[in-house]
Amino acid sequence: MTNSVTPDSRSTEWPVGLALFALATGGFAIGTTEFVTMGVLPQIADGVGISIPTAGHLISAYALGVVVGAPVIAALGARTGRKRLLLGLMAVFVIGNVLSAVASSYEFLLAARFLTGVPHGAFFGIGAVVGTTLVPVNRRAWAVSMTMVGLPVANIIGVPITTLMGQRLGWPAPFLAVGALGLVTLVAVWFWVPPQPVGSDVNIRSELSALSRPQVWMALLVGMVGFGGMFATYSYIAPTMTELSGFSEAAVTVVLAMYGIGMTCGTVVGGRLADRALMPSLYGGLLAITVVLGTFGWLAQTRPGALIAVFAMGFSASILVPALQTRLMDVAHEGQSLAASLNHSTLNIANALGAWLGSVVLAAGYGYEWPSRVGAVLAVAGLLLALVSGLMDRRTVRNSDTTSVVA
Repeated sequence: MTNSVTPDSRSTEWPVGLALFALATGGFAIGTTEFVTMGVLPQIADGVGISIPTAGHLISAYALGVVVGAPVIAALGARTGRKRLLLGLMAVFVIGNVLSAVASSYEFLLAARFLTGVPHGAFFGIGAVVGTTLVPVNRRAWAVSMTMVGLPVANIIGVPITTLMGQRLGWPAPFLAVGALGLVTLVAVWFWVPPQPVGSDVNIRSELSALSRPQVWMALLVGMVGFGGMFATYSYIAPTMTELSGFSEAAVTVVLAMYGIGMTCGTVVGGRLADRALMPSLYGGLLAITVVLGTFGWLAQTRPGALIAVFAMGFSASILVPALQTRLMDVAHEGQSLAASLNHSTLNIANALGAWLGSVVLAAGYGYEWPSRVGAVLAVAGLLLALVSGLMDRRTVRNSDTTSVVA
């Protein structure tokens, strides 16, 4: 794909830093709105006159918006300049949050949360592609990690603060606050992200060409299955901490912050590791998730062990993200934006898959130490898929070498 940034702009570190900061700010806003709904779910239920289980459908509506919006926007927006597309996505994000704040009925709020989720995957996917155009080739994964670091930071700062706002000022307050963050992101992207002109070879067909590549599907499967294991555990983290570890309900916020710190550290470290050795860091991340989830149920039976396990779970899972995103862009060739955006769709599918498998285990009468053990099995499956993908790469290289020798 034709690079849209001149070599001179790559060598100017300060503008690059500001551009990545602008993209990370968008990730911070998106991460905050995604997870704050869970923190103020009782207040939302009271506010629009529904039960808490029914209010839980608002979380599903957001996830559905992510799954649907990411591939559709990436494909249909192929001929739109990436900076212009990022601005449009953030504008929709702002509108969705404002509509969420002013919703007076469950149905209206459900539609608003779906709309808010639509830009999520495409913003992260296209932002990752933009980030890689701003730096030398050997720093691509680091740039990807910087565009995504706002998401874990949101779990440390954004979600607790906006949850407190929702509890003290009413449930619409967090959505208005996130809408304001979206406006800040709009301004930052406008001023700090360089123009991203569309190459003559980029169109809907070139983006959709990613779907014809087996390695793209393999990478998406690795993410869906591997992360499904983590979500099988994280979906039930609150009752696991209170029932198994003995934390009070008030202390669960500290546990969640520990998870966010682990995510942030893992994202930064993962970007640097992936730049040094992409596939080995992918294998290592999945192996780390397997070990962490395999020992989680044992560690979580004490409070210190639980804090270590939760940090390790966030750290190991996030190591995988920059490597997986970079791998997808590498194997997608002309369809980078679509492939990178699809990554976030499949991660939301992983969320649903993991949560469902965890519920099956708990409904069967097993204790809260068991969802993580099921998650470890999923992580092993993801590792096996990644190894198969690596073998496919080697076979392709071997066949290419054989062909060149014969010629």
